[in-house]
Amino acid sequence: MKVIRADKLGFCVGVQGAIKLAGAATERGRPVYSLGPIIHNKQVVDRLAETGLATVESLDEAREGAVLIRAHGVPPETFEAISHGEREVVDATCALVRRAQNIVKKLHEEGYQVVMIGDADHPEVKGIIGYAPNVIVIEDLADLDRLPKRGRLGIVVQTTQSPKHFGAMVGEIVSRSFREIKVVNTLCLEVVRRQEAAVSLCDKVDVMFVLGGLHSANTRELARLCQEQGVPTYHLEGWGSFHEEFVASCETAGVAAGASTPSWVIDEFVESLEAL
Repeated sequence: MKVIRADKLGFCVGVQGAIKLAGAATERGRPVYSLGPIIHNKQVVDRLAETGLATVESLDEAREGAVLIRAHGVPPETFEAISHGEREVVDATCALVRRAQNIVKKLHEEGYQVVMIGDADHPEVKGIIGYAPNVIVIEDLADLDRLPKRGRLGIVVQTTQSPKHFGAMVGEIVSRSFREIKVVNTLCLEVVRRQEAAVSLCDKVDVMFVLGGLHSANTRELARLCQEQGVPTYHLEGWGSFHEEFVASCETAGVAAGASTPSWVIDEFVESLEAL
């Protein structure tokens, strides 16, 4: 079977940096805890666990050693809580997430009602909105009625959203009667490039495979965008989830991958698919 990889796929700089920091921390021979999965990819989390990085959901489980703040970041109060006592902070927050945190804080200080376009349950969003009080999180057009009727809005967006969705949401907000609207583009360019590459590939293949964690927001968005192009699309964690009926009557397959998908997962999948 012919397999074409998207021009841009796999690890982004932020993920690479977080994994490097985690590796350096575990080499010091003391307990290292990640507050939540360091990234949304089970294979990577499992590999890091073998080197000594334990994933915990509460600071009560990490009373000593070092606590790693994952790439998604955390609210400031969580950062302060980690710093108390004997624990060392290893900050692996993605630089673009940190930028969004600072922008939210600045918008609030400038008197704007801060609005974030994104998934309120995502850890990145939870961390970012902690930098200002009363941030309104809206996910889609159905949430727009939660906005105030007038005033000054400062708008940011979850880094892994698509430009198309961001633009559509901002366009609808602009059509309403707000005295002032300040929009700051906090999208991740690395994620956008992966989206563009995946969408472009859809025209050249019979089926698309999007590789990455099932809980990865940017990988789920990749799969959604590919599905929108009308090509059969499968979001898989790796080759172990593949079934031959996925490629029945197909001659050419496309492979894209989220920003938290390691190269070895991509390579194994592509090589196995080519061998069919």
